[in-house]
Amino acid sequence: MKISQDSIVTIEYTLKNVDGEVLDTTSGDGPIAYLHGHGNLIEGLEEALEGKQAGDQIATVVPPEKGYGSRSDELVEVVPKGNFPQPEELEVGSGVVADTEDGESIFWVLAVDDENVTLDGNHPLADKELHFEVKVVEVREATDEELEHGHAHGEGGHQH
Repeated sequence: MKISQDSIVTIEYTLKNVDGEVLDTTSGDGPIAYLHGHGNLIEGLEEALEGKQAGDQIATVVPPEKGYGSRSDELVEVVPKGNFPQPEELEVGSGVVADTEDGESIFWVLAVDDENVTLDGNHPLADKELHFEVKVVEVREATDEELEHGHAHGEGGHQH
């Protein structure tokens, strides 16, 4: 079966940056499953996997516009340290969840001083070219429940 809209696809992957540094991998954790065509993977990776089948291996480079987008300086803001319930636990590089007009978003701590915290709402991989090596492990049709929920269930998929 070929990967197409509404397929449940199980993959193993390694993601590297332009310098060949490993940023993320399923190695050691086992494969992941996702529902194809529902925005569960970045656009460029879904496009590269379209039409592939179990056993296929691909290497693809995803540009920022089909990955995590471009950085926006508007997503960087300075917030008073007193706004955080446990300000002493804030560390540069850690993520914090904040309520925004669009719902909950993750912000990354860029800097902490005595009074303020600088937060960055950009994804850490914004503006980055992503180098993926992917092995397709399995392709199957989604169940009605998976389609209704918008993600894969079972091993490697999203659990409720």
